[in-house]
Amino acid sequence: MPNDPSFQSDTFIPYMRDVVRCEQSLSELNMMWRMIESSAKMSCPVEAAAILPTMAATRDGFKQLERELVQSLVREKVMTVYAEIATKAQYVIDIVVRNLYERTADVGFLAIDDELCRFVAGNNEPEEPIRARLRAYRDKYTVYDEIILLDTRGNVLMQIDEATPLEGSTDPLLAQTLASASYVETFRASDLRPGKRQALIYSRRMLHPDSGAPIGVLCLCFNFEEEMAGIFASHRDRQARSNLLLVDADGFVLASADPDWIAVGCKVPRNPLGQAELLMHAGRQYLVRTFGAAGYQGYPGPAGWQGQVMIPLDIAFTGASGHALAALEPELARGLLAHADTFCPPLHDIMNAAETIRRVVWNGQVMTAGQRGDQFKLKVILDQISETGKRSDELFAQSIGDLYDTALAARLRNGEFMSHLLVDLLDRNLYERANDCRWWALTPELRRTLAEPERDWEKVAALNGMLDFINGLYTVYTRIFVYDEEGRIVAASHETIDDAIVGASVEADVLARVLALSSEQDYTVTPFAPSPLYRGAPTYVYHAAVRDPDDARRVVGGIGEMTYSRFALFNVTGAILWVGVCMGAGIIFGNIPIVRDNFTLITLGIVFVSVLP
Repeated sequence: MPNDPSFQSDTFIPYMRDVVRCEQSLSELNMMWRMIESSAKMSCPVEAAAILPTMAATRDGFKQLERELVQSLVREKVMTVYAEIATKAQYVIDIVVRNLYERTADVGFLAIDDELCRFVAGNNEPEEPIRARLRAYRDKYTVYDEIILLDTRGNVLMQIDEATPLEGSTDPLLAQTLASASYVETFRASDLRPGKRQALIYSRRMLHPDSGAPIGVLCLCFNFEEEMAGIFASHRDRQARSNLLLVDADGFVLASADPDWIAVGCKVPRNPLGQAELLMHAGRQYLVRTFGAAGYQGYPGPAGWQGQVMIPLDIAFTGASGHALAALEPELARGLLAHADTFCPPLHDIMNAAETIRRVVWNGQVMTAGQRGDQFKLKVILDQISETGKRSDELFAQSIGDLYDTALAARLRNGEFMSHLLVDLLDRNLYERANDCRWWALTPELRRTLAEPERDWEKVAALNGMLDFINGLYTVYTRIFVYDEEGRIVAASHETIDDAIVGASVEADVLARVLALSSEQDYTVTPFAPSPLYRGAPTYVYHAAVRDPDDARRVVGGIGEMTYSRFALFNVTGAILWVGVCMGAGIIFGNIPIVRDNFTLITLGIVFVSVLP
């Protein structure tokens, strides 16, 4: 990053017009101090002897301050750009991995669907109900553009995309899937998705419902282009100054927010270490930040995939200026400035140096006030000192204000963007939860068991195993439970002696809402509040109605799923409070030693906690 000793500010200065202007003004003032010193030596050396050492000290201090100020302005601007593109690059890969983790769970659950397995096994199941069932799944999980059922020889038994009819496939993923007890993730060209440059397919073998022998393969085809376009549209640079990319391990572009600028399939330079270096692509210099996948819930993501953001050097520093100070109350601005050492140490040092120079100039004027001799010549020198000191003071104030504005605006923008990302992560996660409960409510075994007039407790007990299996696939849930039309819980995952909920009842108002759901597309969710089903801790609980398999108008029970409360709590809290924390920390916490000494570590910790699952 720009803090390393090898950082070369001269590389970036030509592209920072405001810094160039500041540097020119500082150089002019430095020249003025030299001229005043030379004039004093020539015109009144005796009378000016008392102030010459002070003037020399002032000039040396000014030169040092000039270097520090320009260096700090450049560093802060470069750090601002790197921080912004780093956050976006990490978001791209994180949101992709979280999204694809859900797909690995989806294919695992759908591959054991009893009706689908019996159809693939050749049990003379009619085709239309199976096609309707697959389309119902696609309608809930809209991330798929094709679902295919194949037998062990690669013959296509069922598909839902009528635009690309298939008879069979020779793709090696079929043999690989049949030989695997887990899912298989494939991203490349495939005859299963003709016409696509690359297809992202999640496949899993299907087993005979009676013998357990492999009978075929289920393929869920992820709508990669559309989903990536949605991610990019939500978080791309509105000024079109940078480009968001998804790249593979070799640097080839898999998806681009602006393919007319950087096309899919081309190779780009990467910067996974985050060094402040310029990288060349297509004859243009770029600032680049690259992040690999951190994994999610044990899922590492596709091998080698990385999020990347590229911004051309020539426009990297031409975006919206800070103006953060103008938006703050004067008291708040002064309070943050008083704690500049916590969020911008160079700014704090420069402020101290500027104050020292002001004192030197003032002391020099006091020393000359009592001198005798050629009053006219000395008065000219004093006037020049006074005027140049005033100009220096104004320039220091403006330059320090610019640096302060840059530092503060950078942190506020990063906080604002981070809060946007956190809200988006939460929104996407909860969207998946709504899909899950509605689909699980359509499970044939569940519907048949709850619809029986006399409860078959052996079948009910089998539901516990099914729910444990589902919960093992979808690990974001604390627990999944099923209840009858009277609200009594009859089966649950993770049921233990010390933490049993079977036999308990869901709240009456929740049951009433579930019984009133009008279709299989509807669901209800409780507010984020303490739940007796979660040991009194706060959580969200999603519910969907389980319907009679012979009469969909009749609700025979419901299914509920509890998310991890810490996920909801930390994400919502982080999203709402992040900007406030960044703005107010200097005033509220700045004088607490442990916070002051570890401010950066604490803020990074808040980010980390905010995105925990």
